Amino acid sequence: MTKERIVIVGGLSAGPSAAAKARRENEQCEIILFEKTSNISYATCGIPYALSGKVNSRDKLMVVNAQLLRDRFNIDVRLNEPVIDIDTEARKVITPQGTYTYSKLIFATGATAFTPPVKGLEAITAWSHCKTIENFDKMLADRVLQDKHSVTVMGAGLIGIEVAENLIDAGKEVNLVEMADTVLPLWDAKFGTMAGKVLRQQGVNVFAGSYLQEIIPVDQNSFEIVLNTGHRFVTSYLVVGVGVRPNTQLLLAEGAEHLKNGAIVVDEHMQTSLPDIYAAGDCASIKNLVTGKPDYFPMGTHSNKGGRAAGANAAGSEQVLKGAYGTAIVKVFDHTLARTGMNAESLKKHHIPFKSTFFVAPATPGFYPDAKDLFVELYYHPDTRVLLGAEIFGEHGVDKRIDVLSTCIYARLALDDLPQLDLAYAPPFSPAKDAVISAGYIADNSRKGKFKEVAPDVLDRQPGGNGQHPVNILDVRSPAEVKAMGKIPGAVNVPLESLRKSLTRFNTSHETIVYCQRGLRGYVAALVLAHNGFKNIINLAGGFVAWERVVGRVQQTSNGQNGKQPLKEVVKY
Repeated sequence: MTKERIVIVGGLSAGPSAAAKARRENEQCEIILFEKTSNISYATCGIPYALSGKVNSRDKLMVVNAQLLRDRFNIDVRLNEPVIDIDTEARKVITPQGTYTYSKLIFATGATAFTPPVKGLEAITAWSHCKTIENFDKMLADRVLQDKHSVTVMGAGLIGIEVAENLIDAGKEVNLVEMADTVLPLWDAKFGTMAGKVLRQQGVNVFAGSYLQEIIPVDQNSFEIVLNTGHRFVTSYLVVGVGVRPNTQLLLAEGAEHLKNGAIVVDEHMQTSLPDIYAAGDCASIKNLVTGKPDYFPMGTHSNKGGRAAGANAAGSEQVLKGAYGTAIVKVFDHTLARTGMNAESLKKHHIPFKSTFFVAPATPGFYPDAKDLFVELYYHPDTRVLLGAEIFGEHGVDKRIDVLSTCIYARLALDDLPQLDLAYAPPFSPAKDAVISAGYIADNSRKGKFKEVAPDVLDRQPGGNGQHPVNILDVRSPAEVKAMGKIPGAVNVPLESLRKSLTRFNTSHETIVYCQRGLRGYVAALVLAHNGFKNIINLAGGFVAWERVVGRVQQTSNGQNGKQPLKEVVKY
C-alpha cells in the first residue's frame, strides 16, 4: 500500500506550522516541505526591532531550524529547492531537482514585498525591503547601522512605522514618506493625524500626501529624493515598505479561485477550489467575520492558525479557522495605536450601515499618578447596535482594551452589553469605570440625547466649526483650564457651574457647539441647553483634548502657555 504523502510548499510561517500539526495528527504519512531559500520559520515582524538592537542578534529572529523539524517531527525539509510548477491533474509538484507526487498539497508561499515604479531606483543599490531575513542581511551588508546617517522609509503602514521608530532609536535621521494624507492609513484619519504628531515630536521627518517621483544619485554614499510635491532632500539609504503581493501564480495558472489581488480563496478548513489542495498564510484569503466574505489579512497570527488548520485537515483530522476581522496594533514610540473590525471607510466601502461614537477616557483613575488618556472610536450597527469595529490611541492600556473589543466583535455583542462586562479593576490598570464600560454608556447617552455628538475632525469640516454661519461656541471648562491650555478659536468661556445663569447671553436659534476638556462636562452642558430651549446643539466628542490632538487650531490665552502649564489641580471629569 502506497504511503500517503503531504507536500508543503513554503517554509516561513504557515508551512512549518502545517507540517508540525500534520505530523502530530498522523504519524504514518510522509511529509515533504519545500522552501526556496536557505531559511525557514523566522520572525519577520522582529526585523525592525533588530535595527535598533531591541532584538540584539540575528539568531534570535530564527524561530525553528530545519534540523529540528527533521529530527522532532520526521519532516523531509528541502531547503533551496523552489517549486517551479504544479500539475493538479497529475498531482505533482516540480522542482529543479525533480518531480514529486502528492496525496494532499498545502500551499504556503506567502507574499512578496511590492516594489513601486520609481524613476532612478535601478540606479542605486543602497535600498532594501524589510520583509525577509534576506532583506535584513542586505541591510547589514550595506552597513546601514554603521555608515548611513540618513535613511528614508517609503510607506507609513505598520512596517514603515516600526522601521522609522527603530532607526530613530539607532540614532539615524529618518524621512518617512506616505502617499495617503496621514500615516497608518488603515486607521481613520484622526488617528493617523495623532500618530503623525507623535512621530514628528520624536524627530521623524514625515511627508504625508507624498510619493517618491525620482531618485537622483549624488555620490557613492548618497542620493537625492524628489517627491511629487516638489520637495527634495538628500539621503543615504532607502527602505521600501509599501505593501505585499500574494505569491500565487502557480495555483492561479491551475484555475484556483482567488481575490482581485491574487490571494487564494479558501473555506474554513483552508481548502482551495482545487481538489486536495489547501492554502494558508499570506498567499491565502480568509473570511471576514464582519462582512461574511473572503478578505485578505496578511498577519503572522493568521498564518500560524491557518497553517495549523491546513495541516490538521490534510492529515485526516478536522480543524477550522472561522475567519478574522482586521485586528492590528502598532507601537508609535511611547504611544500605541490599535484597531479591530471595520472603521467608517471600510464600512462605507462595503455598504454596511453604521453609527459611531468617539470619546476620550482615562486609562487609569484620576487619583493615580501619571494619568494618561485613551482616544476611542467605536463603530456599531444603528439598529442592532452590534459592535462592528473599534480604534484606540493612547499611551497606556490600549492593547488590553482592543483585545476585549475584538472578543466582543467575535461574540457579536452589542454596545448595550459592554457595561455588563466584568472587567478586572485595580488603580494601576484602569478606573473603576473602564473605557470599554464607558463606551456603552456614552453611546447610549448619545442615542437618547437631544443633541448631536461629533468628532473634532468632523466638526472642523462643518460650516459651524469654521465660523461660516452664526454659531455659539461654549467652552464650559474652568477659567484656569482655559488659561493653561488655550481654547478653540472663537469660543466663549462659560464654566459649567455658571451656565444656567448665562443662558440669556446666547441666541437659542443659532447652532451651539459645546465642549469641555474631555467630554463629560460637555455632555452635561448639552443636556442643560436642551432643557432650556436650545435646538441645534453639538457636543464635541473628546472635548478640547481631542480637538488639540486632531485639529490643532488653538487660540492662545494671555499667559501664552497654551498647553505647557500642569493641570493636575484644575482638570475634572
